[in-house]
Amino acid sequence: MNDINIIFMGTPEFAVASLQRIVESGYKVSGVVTVPDKPAGRGLKIRQSAVKQYALEHGIRVFQPEKLNDPLFIAELKELGANLFVVVAFRKLPEAVWSLPALGCFNLHASLLPQYRGAAPINHAVMNGETVTGVTTFFINEGIDTGKVILRSELTVGPDETAGELHDRLKETGAALVIKTIENIASGKCAPIAQPVSNEPLRNAPRIFREQCFISWDKTAGDVHNHIRGLSPYPGAISFLKGETAGREVKVLRSALTGEIAGTAPGHAKIVSDNRLFVACSDQYIEIITIQPAGKKAMQASEFLRGLRTTGIVFKTPSEAV
Repeated sequence: MNDINIIFMGTPEFAVASLQRIVESGYKVSGVVTVPDKPAGRGLKIRQSAVKQYALEHGIRVFQPEKLNDPLFIAELKELGANLFVVVAFRKLPEAVWSLPALGCFNLHASLLPQYRGAAPINHAVMNGETVTGVTTFFINEGIDTGKVILRSELTVGPDETAGELHDRLKETGAALVIKTIENIASGKCAPIAQPVSNEPLRNAPRIFREQCFISWDKTAGDVHNHIRGLSPYPGAISFLKGETAGREVKVLRSALTGEIAGTAPGHAKIVSDNRLFVACSDQYIEIITIQPAGKKAMQASEFLRGLRTTGIVFKTPSEAV
């Protein structure tokens, strides 16, 4: 352990769990690399990354380069004498950086590679209805999530589990895998292998944009349910109300399958027992459990229904909600 000198690279709260485990395990962390501070929120207040906040609280030196291939930044990394770089939820590294440490530079990715390479593996796995996912550590190379695999750990995905809930489980599983990977490398027993060739088409996990968040009610209830939970709590599955409240945007954050055959056109809703909201999909009704009208906090469907002035509720895509 005394021979391991680490530079950690990461940004969001997901990465903090791994950094914390490294620190608590007694490994030397000479520095943390994270994104520059930036304005965020309605007040555009300058916000530090979660990783920076943790590093400052624990007296770890922080680097926030605008460009990762900046010669001055690379020179500073060299001066720290680290022999292992650990990367969790960070930017793509240039070869001038990932090739520096003698023991290598490894990344923790929230999927079972080679499936779900990209920026949003957790969301895409849930949206696609996967029942098994996991985390992978691999040595970084010139590709995106294509390097040799060191270790993997599997997790089952619950049928109603949201991306947020899975995120919280994966960050802890991932943190444990990071420690095992460091131990593996430190022992000299690390034997990375090329990513396996999949017998199934590879599913990628690119960044999610707003247009991909719109709910298509003409899909099956299972597909709609997966779409909703795969985008919950962020960025949220979006729909619009048609009719009296035309154009009113809502985010559906939690849903449930009912098993009841839909008796109306997709997107048309019915109120059950005065406080439950069912929406028709192409085959069955889906129940909306938690919903968030634009500009308001998330609420239970029963509260949402009390605030409506009509019982004729229709959910549509933006082009249909007029």
